[in-house]
Amino acid sequence: PSAPHGGDLSSRIAALMLLTTQVLAWSPAAHPPPVCSTGVLPEPAAAAAVAAAGAERCARLPAVGSRGGVARAVMTTDPPIAVPGRMSKLERMRSRYGVAYEPEGGWAPQEDAISYADLEAGVGDIASFSRGDSVTGTVLGFEPNGVLIDIGVKSSAYCPIGEAALEKPMRPEDVFDLGASYEFLIVSREDENGQQLLSRRKILTVQAWDQVSEMMAADKAVEGTVAAVNRGGAIVTVEGLRAFLPGSHYLPGQNPPEELVGQPLKVKFLDVDRENNRLVVSHRKAMVDQTINNLNVGSVLAGVVTAVKPYGAFVDLGGMSGLLHISQISCDHISDVASVLPLGAPIKCMVISQDKSKGRVALSTKTLESEPGDMLKKREKVFEEAEATAAKYQERLEAERKAREEAAQDVIFGLESVFVDEPADEADADAPSPEPAAEN
Repeated sequence: PSAPHGGDLSSRIAALMLLTTQVLAWSPAAHPPPVCSTGVLPEPAAAAAVAAAGAERCARLPAVGSRGGVARAVMTTDPPIAVPGRMSKLERMRSRYGVAYEPEGGWAPQEDAISYADLEAGVGDIASFSRGDSVTGTVLGFEPNGVLIDIGVKSSAYCPIGEAALEKPMRPEDVFDLGASYEFLIVSREDENGQQLLSRRKILTVQAWDQVSEMMAADKAVEGTVAAVNRGGAIVTVEGLRAFLPGSHYLPGQNPPEELVGQPLKVKFLDVDRENNRLVVSHRKAMVDQTINNLNVGSVLAGVVTAVKPYGAFVDLGGMSGLLHISQISCDHISDVASVLPLGAPIKCMVISQDKSKGRVALSTKTLESEPGDMLKKREKVFEEAEATAAKYQERLEAERKAREEAAQDVIFGLESVFVDEPADEADADAPSPEPAAEN
């Protein structure tokens, strides 16, 4: 009967030590081969005798108990190899120790033994990737400076934290979810451990350039974040990419202030050059388009005089420039525009016409005068009462419009009555006169 689990192990160790001691102690001098009348047996016979003596000695060794039965140590002399290059377990034991472990009933046939050809075929089925390949991987775990990714090869790949996103995150957990799948780019060959480096940032960069190219083609305004400010302008992060905002495209006559860092800013694209990694944006263009879309005739806008010409003044209306013609400054005659509207002076004016397709806006301060000539005599009063005067002006225009419509309707009704009465008169003229009544 087999021994308990603890005794089973100790009995095996004791039997193996006894077997090793007895095998090492055996020698031809202690056990000389049998002789005949002519002397020592021939070599084949001697080998057979030695093998028989060894087998007899091994047969006297104690059996090793096991749960599955009784196993014996079998001594070998010349271990044969059935198939060169493909040794069985029994052949490996015999070749190493000269003693083979043989379970009771012998070894089962090794029908499912793996050959070198089978091993090579199995290795060939494992996927492999080269630098520059795009793969989809699953997040296996997080490390302080990166992420382990399963991409279906023999060893897990590694994505450093600097390649995890367009902007380096504080922790990999901020941009990856455990067990989620993402697209990566292979950026290195296998190292000595079979591990490859991945990049998520390169995949996102390509997608971001595609997005900004589409936005520029659609002339779409987007919201960016000011990352830094310098003398020439500002650096704005748009869709994860760093873009340059020239100072001249912030606001007319102004450079981006330091307080703008970290603040959102509406911009439009001026130049998208993927090959040279150049991205230029404009805040003024975005504001102009937004102002024009929300602009209506009759609106009162505040601005600053940015240029004075003999024919009028140009006014900045929050990124958009409008023309205040000399004839629209006042009802009174003006000979010198600069004497009325000096450069840099704040101003309020009314929109009297616009061309959204060309971005042109015509302005007027004459319509804001309560009395003719107020722009020359009481300019501050005109600006203070601009909204109220504009409302009255709009009411007056609306009343005049209704009066014109009513007058036009009266004319139309009058013409209709004329054309309706004339056929009736003609019919009465053509009708025969009644005959006088006969006298009795």
